[in-house]
Amino acid sequence: MVDVVLLEKALGAYVGLAAGDALGATVEFMTEREIAATYRVHRDIIGGGWLKLKPGQVTDDTQMSLALGAAIVGSEHWDLKRVAKSYVEWLRSGPIDVGNTCRRGIRRFITEGTLCGEPMESDGGNGAAMRNLPVVLSTLWNEELFEEHSLAQAHITHNHRLSDAGTLGLGVLTRVMLLGGDVARATRRVEALVAQYPEFRYRPWPGQASGYIVDTMQTVLDAFFTTDNFEDCVVKAVNRGGDADTTGALAGQLAGAMYGLRAIPVRWLRRLDPVVLDQIRKQTPLLLETAKRTAHLETRLH
Repeated sequence: MVDVVLLEKALGAYVGLAAGDALGATVEFMTEREIAATYRVHRDIIGGGWLKLKPGQVTDDTQMSLALGAAIVGSEHWDLKRVAKSYVEWLRSGPIDVGNTCRRGIRRFITEGTLCGEPMESDGGNGAAMRNLPVVLSTLWNEELFEEHSLAQAHITHNHRLSDAGTLGLGVLTRVMLLGGDVARATRRVEALVAQYPEFRYRPWPGQASGYIVDTMQTVLDAFFTTDNFEDCVVKAVNRGGDADTTGALAGQLAGAMYGLRAIPVRWLRRLDPVVLDQIRKQTPLLLETAKRTAHLETRLH
C-alpha cells in the first residue's frame, strides 16, 4: 500500500502539472502586457489560445509525461527503448502540439534507433524537464536511479548541460516536497543549484518566460518562492506569458508536491479533461509502487 499522505502529494504534483498546462496554454506566446490587457489576470481554465484548445485540454507537457509514465509502469524494469517507443507512439497519435527538439529526437530514434543524440546548443529547451515527473515518482527513494533515468529519458530528445541541470534541479525540488521537505529546505537546494549554474539565478526575475530552459527555470522558481499557495503560484507563472503551458505545468508540479491535491482549485479540477485525470489517478500509485521496488537497487551508471 502507498502512504496516503504521499499519494495525496504525488497526485497534487501530477494533477498540478496538468492543471498548469491547461491554464497556461490559453496564453502561450502572449506577452505579460498582452495578457493583462486581455484578461487583467488570467486565472481560469477556458481553453482557446493559439492552439484553439477546448477548456481543460492539455498539451505535450502532460501528454509526454503520461507516455513516459505508461512506459515505466508497463515494464518490470527500466527500459529506455520502451520509453522511446512510447514517445514514438505519442508522436504518431497526432498530438495538437510538438516541440521542434522533441520531434527531431523522436524522429532520430525512428530512423536511426539511437537513444541519445550528440550534445547540441539547440537542445537547451525545456522539453525534457517538462515530462520528467514520472521518473521522479518512480525513483523517489533512490537518488542515483533518479539521476540516471532522468538524464536517459532527457537525452532521447535533449542533450544539453543546462537542460540536464534544469531537469535534475526541478526533479530534486519535487522530491524534496514529496518527501516532506519545507520551503527552507527547498531554498537551500536551489541556492546550491544556482551556485553551480549561475545562469538559473532568478532574483529578481530577469523578465523572460520563453521555452529556453534558463528562462523556464527562472520563471518557475520565481513563482514558487514568491507565493504561498497552489493557485497563486501557477497563476503567477502563466501570467508571465511566453511558454506559459510549460511554466504553468512545472509550477503546478512543484506547488502540487508542496501543497497537495486538495490545494488545487476545485473549479480547475472540474474543467480538466476527465480522461487525462483518470490516467493520472491510475498511473500515480503504480509509479510509487515502482519506487518502492527500486528503493534499494544498485544503479548501472553510463
